[in-house]
Amino acid sequence: MKQRNFLRLLALALVAALMLPTLAACGEEEEMVVRYLNFKPEIADKYEKLAKLYEEKTGIKVVVETAANNTYEQTLAAKMATKEAPTLFQINGPRGYAAWKDYCADLSGTELYRHLNDPDMAVKDGARVVGIPYVVEGYGIIYNTALTDKYFALPDRQKEINAMDEVQSFSALKTVVEDMQKHKKALGIDGVFASTSLKAGEDWRWQTHLLNIPLSYEFTESKVNLSDQNALRTIDFTHADRYRNIFDLYLNNGVTDRKLAGSKTVVDSMAEFALERCVMVQNGNWAWSQIKDVSGNKVKADNLRFLPIYTGIPGEEKQGLAIGTENYYAINSQATEEQQKAAADFAYWMYSDPQAKRLVVEELGLIAPFDTFTSQETPNDPLARQVAAWMKKEGVTTIPWHFTLFPSMRFKEDFGASLLKYAQGGKTWDAVVKDMKAGWERESAQSR
Repeated sequence: MKQRNFLRLLALALVAALMLPTLAACGEEEEMVVRYLNFKPEIADKYEKLAKLYEEKTGIKVVVETAANNTYEQTLAAKMATKEAPTLFQINGPRGYAAWKDYCADLSGTELYRHLNDPDMAVKDGARVVGIPYVVEGYGIIYNTALTDKYFALPDRQKEINAMDEVQSFSALKTVVEDMQKHKKALGIDGVFASTSLKAGEDWRWQTHLLNIPLSYEFTESKVNLSDQNALRTIDFTHADRYRNIFDLYLNNGVTDRKLAGSKTVVDSMAEFALERCVMVQNGNWAWSQIKDVSGNKVKADNLRFLPIYTGIPGEEKQGLAIGTENYYAINSQATEEQQKAAADFAYWMYSDPQAKRLVVEELGLIAPFDTFTSQETPNDPLARQVAAWMKKEGVTTIPWHFTLFPSMRFKEDFGASLLKYAQGGKTWDAVVKDMKAGWERESAQSR
């Protein structure tokens, strides 16, 4: 009897043991987790708030991990090699896709892509959609109308240009800026433009954003196939002299002597603008916080305006701001189909759920490129509103963000170093152009 009971218990134990893997597997399937690797530390807490709201609404857990400043690629590489690899991550355009193409799923069938205002903004590989932009940003020349109005009220100013609305070319901009510089004492400023920040690591406004303007025109005029890496191996820099036009205007009419530009940072420039030591500064809509948070800020939100970066290129009268993104969502193709779908569902939810959209607009401060947003759902930020207004201007051509195609960080750093030498008088412009073109070709060959 005891033996029979023992055998019965043993059989039950064996059945239970055999069922354990099945039960565990069922449990794993039920516990779906979306892992998102965030790019920007300054908004990590906002993403965590979205993740919490999503779990409350759907029961699906979202784990937000954030890379430290300037370590995203290294962090992503380390995470991809673990069991906790992100299912949702970011690439910074075609170059970023080239590095992560083995991990980028096709997103052409996702709801997020279906609701993208401009499908051409997506990163594509043939018919595959591999990156979806989730924010648009814009940059140009920011100016303070309190000071431009003060200038146009001066009795002895030049009379060729009579309002900022008439500034629609480099020639007009140069006329106004150089005359403003002559009247800087009357305006109570130290220079028309904020300092040209050419300190190493602080020169991105010139070696990336400013360079994007002439190169975008070159790519368009030459009908370059931007998806063909071979077509981008060399550049002519056909508008090098136009780049020099605006760069010299910044240097020669700024707060800081051009020979001292190597000591200046972006923070210095934005503080100068906020304290009304200058009238203009080249930067993007993200700069509002850098203005309003400066101690003693004098610039009112209602007085901020954007001007396109004019360089003297024919037809620039119809030029708008440089508007685009280097922030694209990608979904890990190495994850299971269920995990990929969960990541896609979360991404779409952020830009379609009313509560989530409110967080995206009010707390993340994003200008979202999806038709799920109305014209009223724009960040409460004066510069973001300006970008949104420029996007809707008729007869204006936006400059795309082609700097995502620049060959490498090394290329940009070398170009920035050349610009500094030029500003200080230690390098000719011809030498800058020659070295820049050689650097592009060298770095393009190495990045293939």
